[in-house]
Amino acid sequence: MVIITVRRIIKIDEDKCNGCGICAKACHEGAIGMVDGKAKLLRDDYCDGLGDCLPVCPTGAITFEERKALPFDEEAVLKAKKEKEETPLSNSNCSYSCPGSAMQTIKPTLPQAKITNTNTASNLSQWPVQIKLVPVNAPYFNGANLLISADCSAFAYGDFHNKFMKNKITLIGCPKLDSTDYSVKLAEIIKNNNIKSITVVRMEVPCCKGLTSSVTTALKNSGKLIPWRIVVVSTDGKIVDET
Repeated sequence: MVIITVRRIIKIDEDKCNGCGICAKACHEGAIGMVDGKAKLLRDDYCDGLGDCLPVCPTGAITFEERKALPFDEEAVLKAKKEKEETPLSNSNCSYSCPGSAMQTIKPTLPQAKITNTNTASNLSQWPVQIKLVPVNAPYFNGANLLISADCSAFAYGDFHNKFMKNKITLIGCPKLDSTDYSVKLAEIIKNNNIKSITVVRMEVPCCKGLTSSVTTALKNSGKLIPWRIVVVSTDGKIVDET
């Protein structure tokens, strides 16, 4: 006999969800998956109600609620994990993956013969560049124009160094792969340094929206008013939005 009980379980607000997929990665029980670019609670009995997914959500789309649900089934979770480990990747269900990871072939927008300049100078002016590695009080932040970019953007946009990196301090990250909240560190950088402006460059894929959300939260928590703009790059290397 199936016993339905009232217990604490997660609730996902689809309107707030930006499709970054971080919560699905953080859920060790496999209760959360990505469906049509949105996080979904796939099975009540896979959710243990501990909320490992809550602190990693960049948009606050996940909360707790008390409602009727199947009890947590640890045995079923362990069985599902074992089956997943034994299932070849080619046969796995891809419906829960981020739309941004969909495979595609892209043809260069310029003929290969014209891409011949191998002596172009780098516009990188500091190291490290990863958001999670850069020191909060690095001297190069003083009076800096800050570029905060999704790491894929530099590969997608051909003239990335000249268009975006020139005369800026560059910070890069991936909100899908880095299991951390960028907004905390970015807020400290903005709060403790004289940042003149911020440019955010991200890809058009849903999971990249987490980067914009982190910067928005960081600016709010820093208590500073700083000019900033957002540039969205398509997977075939075009600027599709600039605000």
